[in-house]
Amino acid sequence: MRKIIHLSDLHMGYRDCEQRLHNIVQNIVFTKEPGQRYVVVVTGDAVDTAKESGVFGRVKRALEPLKTAGFKVLLAPGNHDYGTGAKGSKKYMRKYKKAIYGDKKQSFPKLDMIEDVAFIALDSMAATFNWLDVFGADGELGERQLQDLVALLNRSEVKQAARRVVYLHHHPFDPNGAFHELQDAEKLRPILEGKIDCLLFGHNHDGGDFRGKWSIPRCYDGSSSTGKRGEPAPIRVMDLERDAAFDYDGKFLRL
Repeated sequence: MRKIIHLSDLHMGYRDCEQRLHNIVQNIVFTKEPGQRYVVVVTGDAVDTAKESGVFGRVKRALEPLKTAGFKVLLAPGNHDYGTGAKGSKKYMRKYKKAIYGDKKQSFPKLDMIEDVAFIALDSMAATFNWLDVFGADGELGERQLQDLVALLNRSEVKQAARRVVYLHHHPFDPNGAFHELQDAEKLRPILEGKIDCLLFGHNHDGGDFRGKWSIPRCYDGSSSTGKRGEPAPIRVMDLERDAAFDYDGKFLRL
């Protein structure tokens, strides 16, 4: 079973975050050999503003050394990947999907079976486009995505998986004030509660540890791995075959 390295809120395009990302990638490749033992999960805000020309291609190229070294790399979109962070547009998400997944029509939830672990990506910006909520940094999965998630969790390959990991951008537990919440977190709760092994997210840049919430052994806020708002946050490494007490900070950002 592969181990997980959790990155989040890379904010490519903001000050020196791009160079910091290259630093992180270099250190992961150098210290975590062989790469085939790991899955790198990025929980949104790969870019600081989707309006910057060619920025999604730069993200893809920055992460390419991980793939070349054998790491699996999975991404879920965040609010900055949809626009500026405060205002989003679906046209930018089509560009994101084309660059990151190779398919501008990629839908969510997105399932990746890696060995005997089910990784499920959610788009927490999917339902934030009515006139009341196109501004702000909150998120919403929407009824369709929630229904599809229920169906996906009931698929035989997912039910029979040794572990189930769900990852998204918006924080499901701690909204950090107005306009930063996952609006339908309480609808998500009964779908996931006690049914998955790991829930990964970002958005708040807090790096919080919420192990045991919703009866899920691992629940982590990945913070901003590139340290957008100050000191670098923990970049957690997880072995799902061991107790969460053994999870640790890989300290991959070394400036």
